[in-house]
Amino acid sequence: MSDSVILGLNAYHGDASACLLRDGELVAAAEEERFRRVKHWAGFPSEAIRYCLAEAGVGLSSVAHVAVNSDPRSNIVRRLGYAVLQRPDISLVLDRVRNQQKRSSIEAELAAAFPGERFTGQVHRVEHHLAHLASTFYVSPFEEAVAVSVDGFGDFASAAWGIGRGTHLQLDGRVWFPHSLGAFYQALTQFIGFPHYGDEYKVMGLAPNGEPRYLPQMRRIVQLLGDGTFALDLAYFRHHREKVAYEWSGGSPSVGTLFSPALEELLGKARSVDEPLEQKHRDIARSVQAMYEEAFFHLLAALHRRYRLDSLTLAGGCAMNSVANGKVRRQSPFKRLYIQSAAGDAGGAIGAALDVWHRRGGLTAPADERSVLAGDALRGRVVMDHAYCGPSADEREITALLDARRGEIEAADCHAERIDDEHRLCRVVAEAIARGEVIGWFNGRMEWGPRALGNRSILGDPRRADMKDILNRKIKRRESFRPFAPSVLREHVAEWFEEDDDVPFMMQVHQIRAGKRDQIPAVTHVDGSGRLQSVYHRTNPRYWSLIDAFRQATGVPMVLNTSFNENEPVVCRPGEALDCFLRTNMDVLVLDCWVIKRGGGSERDAG
Repeated sequence: MSDSVILGLNAYHGDASACLLRDGELVAAAEEERFRRVKHWAGFPSEAIRYCLAEAGVGLSSVAHVAVNSDPRSNIVRRLGYAVLQRPDISLVLDRVRNQQKRSSIEAELAAAFPGERFTGQVHRVEHHLAHLASTFYVSPFEEAVAVSVDGFGDFASAAWGIGRGTHLQLDGRVWFPHSLGAFYQALTQFIGFPHYGDEYKVMGLAPNGEPRYLPQMRRIVQLLGDGTFALDLAYFRHHREKVAYEWSGGSPSVGTLFSPALEELLGKARSVDEPLEQKHRDIARSVQAMYEEAFFHLLAALHRRYRLDSLTLAGGCAMNSVANGKVRRQSPFKRLYIQSAAGDAGGAIGAALDVWHRRGGLTAPADERSVLAGDALRGRVVMDHAYCGPSADEREITALLDARRGEIEAADCHAERIDDEHRLCRVVAEAIARGEVIGWFNGRMEWGPRALGNRSILGDPRRADMKDILNRKIKRRESFRPFAPSVLREHVAEWFEEDDDVPFMMQVHQIRAGKRDQIPAVTHVDGSGRLQSVYHRTNPRYWSLIDAFRQATGVPMVLNTSFNENEPVVCRPGEALDCFLRTNMDVLVLDCWVIKRGGGSERDAG
């Protein structure tokens, strides 16, 4: 057993995940949903662990430490005090006790998942928000920064902040249960008629289509406090006084209704899933987003006054709000921002592992003697400048798949061609995109986090005004208001966006330059913005070369990029990519060096 091998886990929660560090380097990381094929899969991430061990070439006996991003013993005085003073429904208390008991034995879970192997290391439980802070600061490019975590709830808190310096991280403050910006956003997401776990991004996508007419009502729900924090008017919520169903064991998580009848008295009748979206719902969505931003920037302003630092790192589920993130440099005093690719609870696996690594002394060898998968060494830390930490497929696996399913491919009027010359491959695919064809692009290691960043992506022409509708209707089969993102060559970001920014993980929305918007309607939101992904040759040379080939053909240095899936988790293995290609209306599938095309042209050619 090597003391340098650390397994990090987000377990018993939505977006269960695992990562593996060796000597402080991130060797592998993946979400359990990619293997189980169930969105936001919650429970114990045994398959993600299995992948991480295999990628590292080690067995469970080699793992010295398991770090989990939750500590049931943390903030115990606060928990007990709340129970005594507030006297919530006994079913709420018993439910939380049962949930903590289910989380009690990592050793037993490992034994059940890996029979015949033995784990003899230590289990470390890291407070939820400390893991979030560690997940962003310790992989950021900043020697010194304010670290902030904002989400729903974790270990009896909903937000936390502190300061990171070098290899040390200090947690200084929290917002305690039951007050939460994440709970506010989730409750209003349910109110608008999006009930599923993780649907908040739909509200963010819907918001630009409305006006903030309900902002006065939102300010009654969320109150800004003098110290920079916030508080909920709890009359509009249920989570603090009664049991709200939260199912997480071994499947897709589900959350019961968070809002109380008082919210309908304030805003009118809640929308049911099967009711049409009206302008009122768009206006509520815009108002929810505006209220979140008010509270978010209120907190950031206070933290900047306290710490007097210009660098900020963000984590927690609310750090996935790319619209607010894109305004940080314009609407807060902070000048530099970093958010890792899995800012939500999945990323807590990396944070827990890094917290244990640094608390145990960190580096065992000088930085210049280490091979760094995730980025450049930074005085005892590793900068995560890309997210390609998941499984890949070798030539043998892809060839075997195509051989085994040749009959099915031919029956679908498709044919496969291998193109070993990378320049030609990128040119062929770029020309197909320019013709209006839709491309399934499978290359290299799978991305860590919810965003497709050029290795498990569906690609299209950003210049086509009909491409958004084609993808939503024929491929993605999702709501028509949902936007798509531009993957832009880093060298050309300033030409097309108002901010010349590094956004490798698609975590910020910026305004597209007014004179450019008409040229790329498929990736331009109704408010003139776009969710930017800046693409670097150093971190993804093949994807960069593909976009550059499209630039040479069209003069536009970007492609439309959306995740390679169809109402399922993003594809992980080549077989899943082929399945998605065959059952949808994609024109071309690229599996590494193999190009599979449909015969007889495409309905989009005539568009």
